Amino acid sequence: MHLSRRHFFLGSLALPVLAEKKKAGDQPNIALVLVDWLPSWMLGCYGGKEVRTPNIDRIYDTGVRFRNHFAASPAPGPARASLLTGRTALQLGGAEAIPGAEIHLTRILGDLGYGCFAADSGAPDAVAAQAAKFVDAQAAGKPFFLTAAFTSLVPPYDGVPRKHRDAYAQAMFESCFPSDSPAPNARGGKEMLPNLLASLRKVAAAISAVDEQVGSLIEKLRQRQLLDDTLVVFTSTCGSLYGRHGLWNSGEASDPVNMYEESVSTPMIWRWPSRLPPQTTRPESLSACDFVPAICEVAGVAPPGRNLCGRSYLTLAMGKPLPKKQPWRGVVFSHLQDTDMVRDSRYKLVLRGGGKGPNEFYDLQTDPRERTNGYEDGQFTSIRPALAAEIAKWRQSYSA
Repeated sequence: MHLSRRHFFLGSLALPVLAEKKKAGDQPNIALVLVDWLPSWMLGCYGGKEVRTPNIDRIYDTGVRFRNHFAASPAPGPARASLLTGRTALQLGGAEAIPGAEIHLTRILGDLGYGCFAADSGAPDAVAAQAAKFVDAQAAGKPFFLTAAFTSLVPPYDGVPRKHRDAYAQAMFESCFPSDSPAPNARGGKEMLPNLLASLRKVAAAISAVDEQVGSLIEKLRQRQLLDDTLVVFTSTCGSLYGRHGLWNSGEASDPVNMYEESVSTPMIWRWPSRLPPQTTRPESLSACDFVPAICEVAGVAPPGRNLCGRSYLTLAMGKPLPKKQPWRGVVFSHLQDTDMVRDSRYKLVLRGGGKGPNEFYDLQTDPRERTNGYEDGQFTSIRPALAAEIAKWRQSYSA
């Protein structure tokens, strides 16, 4: 059985959690803002110059930005399932929703006494209204876990308030041009490619509409005097290409699926004034599979004993050094359908069909936009096998 977003958050709080409790002090409220199809490159705090996201950017002004954060899968359903369970897309069988037997954050935090709720239905203003109603109903002294899930960044981006559409009516998106012609293997969202400027104006307005409602949620927490006692986390399930490489959505924008940076690179921003230094940027490469261990450490409970590949990054967020014998890892992985990706600080390898191909290799230092596939390039002969071995080891360890 698979659970919908609402059911996996709300339907199993009474089930036992297979996690070892630790002695916990005061547990913070946790507000997770989760957006589908929002790439980090579109946000001002990640260097974006043309889409207005002042409320999201303000979370970073008082928090920590993880510069290199990657989706466990470049598609919303599998990516969300991995983020909220800590399990790889391989372990979850590529499921679009969390299998009923899995242990997810709501079960973990609910077992600790957290009040849990997911606002995830409808347009951004409806999601924000559901979240605000939940915040207003909270009793003092009882921690809560709120997820505000914005799933509205879907072509053709109808229903966006006129004020946001008008704000981009004359925008030229110079940083996005010259752009690639529509790719011959374009699939999901390809209808947005023939008139790319008009499409960029639409999605920019939709992103700003989400940003406005993120701001309303932050303001509600402030009005209730809960903001400083709440860990606010902003992230997205996966990115989107929005015209780059001649594609529109994320991994499933192409056939075969892609692992371009725009698809797998996602924002991850934490705000927790009492514990985290403001306006801090962390350079380490993080996986979405690290999120469950990190939140478990925040809440004072051990992660579930479910062969998780992730590691808590709370120490990094707090600006403290890691133990010398436990440095942060150097590679991250992503998986979708028959495609695996491994990425280190410089190189990326993409293998399809267990290496049968078509495969890709990029030197991200000299080719950050992934224009030249170097899989057959002789100068990388010694590098590709080592990365392929990392994929093989990862698959062996985290397929079940």
